[in-house]
Amino acid sequence: MSTESSSQHTASFGFRDVPANEKEKLVRGVFSSVARNYDLMNDLMSGGVHRLWKDAMVDWLNPQPSFKCLDVAGGTGDIAFRIAKATRRKSRAADITVCDINPDMLAEGVKRAEVLGEKSISWVAGDAQALPMPDNSFDTYTIAFGIRNVTRIDKALEEARRVLKPGGRFLCLEFSQVVVPGLDALYDKFSFHILPKLGEVVAGDREAYQYLIESIRRFPPQAKFGHMIEDAGLSHVTIRNLSGGIAAMHSAWKI
Repeated sequence: MSTESSSQHTASFGFRDVPANEKEKLVRGVFSSVARNYDLMNDLMSGGVHRLWKDAMVDWLNPQPSFKCLDVAGGTGDIAFRIAKATRRKSRAADITVCDINPDMLAEGVKRAEVLGEKSISWVAGDAQALPMPDNSFDTYTIAFGIRNVTRIDKALEEARRVLKPGGRFLCLEFSQVVVPGLDALYDKFSFHILPKLGEVVAGDREAYQYLIESIRRFPPQAKFGHMIEDAGLSHVTIRNLSGGIAAMHSAWKI
């Protein structure tokens, strides 16, 4: 059982267990450090494939112009901009809100929106475990590469259910457990021996990359995370692996 769900007193921070009330500060420090190089970070961690994964996520979401969409832990706007583009093709951009606990990540998203002239997105500071939104207020809830960083994953999932309208959809994209024999060993070698060095040389931050890799290994595998989603009260969980399970998408509905 994951530390986050088994104890309210400690939480995982990479391979370390830390007091639960300290994890948020530690994670905030990591993402403040990488905020300006967030695209570079994702490119290094995925070999650039994260862009295709995010496209696949929004394709599967199939957002409509009439939707109210919430993207959590999406400070730089990668998913929100894709939703805006996808819905604008149909007629007009959906009503999109990005919520992120880290002000540095939000600031990067706001800058991008200004450069792109994107005005359909609202930017809100807030905690995934206690969202500053009313019950039953969104048609979709998305979170990409963010849920493994919250202190209490179970609380974040309960909040997702709370803010979704009846019939609303939950969709999560996250690094996961490799399911292709042989690929797992190659990915481990890349993750633990090459990626931290790349982080140090390219981004000047070895420790942040070391944490991010360790946090992936501590995150529940696909089936277990699916059960956690069901335990939070969401239904019809469906899992799609990407790139042999290096990442996975979990879809569910509020019935």
